[in-house]
Parts: sequence; C-alpha cells; structure tokens
Amino acid sequence: QEINEAGGVLGKDARHVKGDSGDTDSGIAPTETDKLIKAKSDVIVGAASSGVSMTVIDKILAAGVVQYSPANTSTDFDNGKYGEPDLYFRTAPSDVLQGAVMANLLVEDGRQNVAILARQDSYGETLAEQVKKGLEAAGSKVAVTSFYGEKAPSYDSQVDDVAAAKPDAVVLIAFDETKKIVPQLVSKGVGPQDVATYFVDGNVADYSDQSFAPELKGVKGTVPGAEAADDFKKRLLGVDPKLKDYSYSAESYDAVITSALAAVAAGTESGEAIASELVEITKGGEKCTTYKDCVALLEDDKDIDYDGVSGPIEFGETGSPTSASIGIYEYDAKGGYKAVNYIAGDI
Repeated sequence: QEINEAGGVLGKDARHVKGDSGDTDSGIAPTETDKLIKAKSDVIVGAASSGVSMTVIDKILAAGVVQYSPANTSTDFDNGKYGEPDLYFRTAPSDVLQGAVMANLLVEDGRQNVAILARQDSYGETLAEQVKKGLEAAGSKVAVTSFYGEKAPSYDSQVDDVAAAKPDAVVLIAFDETKKIVPQLVSKGVGPQDVATYFVDGNVADYSDQSFAPELKGVKGTVPGAEAADDFKKRLLGVDPKLKDYSYSAESYDAVITSALAAVAAGTESGEAIASELVEITKGGEKCTTYKDCVALLEDDKDIDYDGVSGPIEFGETGSPTSASIGIYEYDAKGGYKAVNYIAGDI
C-alpha cells in the first residue's frame, strides 16, 4: 500500500500474491511455492520457519526468484552451499546472536546446570548448539540436551530426561507444541514455577487463553528484533485491529520495502537484479528511512543507506544482517509478556 501510494516500483504498482508456508509438519510449502513462482513473483517473503525455508530454498533460487525471510535464524543459511552470495536474504539475525544473548541471560541469572529441550530441526538444533556453546564458555554446565522430532506423538521421554537432570533452568526451544510440553513439565515437577524457564523466538507468544497461563509468571524469553515503534504498531493495527503479536513485523515490512528499493536501484524487477542491489542499498550511502524518500534519492542518482523500522540494516555478503538487536521479554501471571530489555550486537 505505502509503496504504491508513493508511485509504485518503476512506474507500476507492486502486486501482492499470498501463499501459506504452513509448517514442517504440514508439508504444503513446496506446493505453495510452485503457485508463487507460477504467478511470476520476483521476491518471495518467507518462510518464517527455518526448517520450512530449507524445504523450498533450492526450488526458489533455481527459478531466479529472491527468497527473503523476515524470521529465519538458522546458521545453515550462511554455511555450506548457501555460504556464497545468492538470491537468499533475511532481515532476522542468525542464531549466533540469539544463542549468545540467551546464554548470557542464563549466566547473569546465576544458572549453573541448564537443561535444553528442543525441536530436532535446523532451527532447534542450531539454537541449542549456540546456547550450549555460550554457557560452556562462561563456565556453566548443560545438564542435558534432549531433542524431539517435528512429528513427535508425545514428549514423555524428553520431559523425563529434563526431570532426571535436576536442572536449575530449562530452555525450551519450541513452536506451538509449547502448549503441550509445558503441562508435561509441570506434571513432572520441572514446570516454570519449579525451575526457572526460558523461551526463544519460536515460542514467545500470548498464552493468556491457556489453562497453564499462571504457571508462566517469571518466564523469560528472547526474540530477535528491535522494539516496534508505537507509530508503526498503529499502522499495523489499521490493517488488522486484532493484532497482538508484533514479532518480526518490522522485519517483514523492511523485507518488502528493501525489495522494492532494490528494484528501483537496478532499473528492473527481476529476482537477479533485485539481489544484486539489496546489499548496496543498505550501507554506505545517504541515510533514508521511508520508501518515498529513498526513491527520491535514487531518482537523483544518489546511493542510499536504508534504515528501516527494524533498525539499521546492513547485509553481509551472504545476505544476512551483520548486526541486530535481541529483545528480552518476561511473562506475567496472565500468560502475556512484555519487553524488559534490548541487547544490540554484531554477528
């Protein structure tokens, strides 16, 4: 809407084609990706899940389309065959930073014997590894790291592993299955009111409608991204008045804006052309913070440095941010949460 109100992209309206990435269990992402490619999308924003993105990244890049995630945090996207410049970009920082911030938070809270319960996918394994690395470097012990499959019918054995370790903290790296795991932790005497519990971006969510909501009081969580400004929240609520969770909203917005700016800078909207300009428009030029202002500079043949609603954006050669902020949140007795601190760091 804002792009088109400012004149569109190269004289044409930007077009929005919707697709549902689902999750790694549903397996609908490849079919939805085919639909988006067939619709001649130049940029596909998503998926949110690193695991889902891994199932479609090769298909998207082979089609000459930019894949641009606002929420992928796995380090896999910066390594191996994806360790060279390509058509993949993300506005969310890799888990190197979130893992370090989580480990530091645990150490600051005096946790010395930590249990990690995590999803067994690229997201869960990577983040668990980074948290463990940070804890051990600081002299704390990881009592147990227990993984569960993405399609696990139950979490009994993993919860038993956690209980047997007698930890002084539990880091739960999960998605929506958190709603099933927390009651099991409670039943085994290692729930949030028994053992200090920490969530990550995958499961920091509003649980006010869950029966276990009071159990969450004091739970802390980490989510990549700067705090969404009030005026930006108001703009989002104008689109969806029922919106409660702003996680990765700023990153999503900036992914769309930078894609459009890159097309303007390149003079064409092809995926390859957009990818060739994305790094350049986020560093080294004249600062600008809105699509309209940035386009005006580009039309005057000036280099730009777009800083967005998610904060300063500066991509490395692999298409990932080189610096970012991580928010630290704390839950109340009603299952809601609020930010208590933001930590900035380089990656």
